[in-house]
Amino acid sequence: MPEYEKAMRPEDITRLFVERSNAGDAAGVAALYEEGAVMAYPPGDQTVGREAIRALWEKVLANRPRFEQEQPLPTLISGDIALTSTPPMDGAGARAQVVRRQPDGSWLRLLDQPEFVPPTR
Repeated sequence: MPEYEKAMRPEDITRLFVERSNAGDAAGVAALYEEGAVMAYPPGDQTVGREAIRALWEKVLANRPRFEQEQPLPTLISGDIALTSTPPMDGAGARAQVVRRQPDGSWLRLLDQPEFVPPTR
């Protein structure tokens, strides 16, 4: 894997995600996740593991979507675990991620809820 800029603050992950996604770099996006990370995407399903997350983003980024930087909400940190979130620009709910500090001091996503979908009744 190429050497990527590391997220030295939990909030850095969102910026790096936008930069790498807009560059079409699925491997770079996947590098923001721990090996066993779980992503609640596609809606109603889960993608588990860095390699599966990379494969998912390869498909998504093949359509060349454009992502905009979203202003992060205050980060909650407890030891080596943090909760990051952003309100989507479209006003639909929120995005939330649990990130964990790595031994080198950088942060990676452990759990990712990129969009909250209302429950169906």
